[in-house]
Amino acid sequence: MDAVALAETASVSLCSVAVILWMSIGTFSRTEAGEMLAQRVIAVLCLVSAVMLFALHYMGGELWGSRNVARPMAVVAVIVALAGVMNIKGKDVQGETNPHKIAKMRADEE
Repeated sequence: MDAVALAETASVSLCSVAVILWMSIGTFSRTEAGEMLAQRVIAVLCLVSAVMLFALHYMGGELWGSRNVARPMAVVAVIVALAGVMNIKGKDVQGETNPHKIAKMRADEE
């Protein structure tokens, strides 16, 4: 396996793991330490995959059949890494009631 193919496989794999962790953040948020660990792991995975995507582009590799998609995806990975480390500490930023809060209010009423 040559370096270009290895960079392509590794970058896509790291991005996939980061997406799975991002979707599972609710599970990790049960404890503050778990949430912080998940946020840091997601950020590291995204940054490493961004570096690999930039390297893939400059090595002349292709991602999903296009040579030009690696750099924009690397920028998206950096943005996701930055967004992942923003800790809002449970603040309600959308203005909507949290489903967990609704369940707790219902349990308190009973």
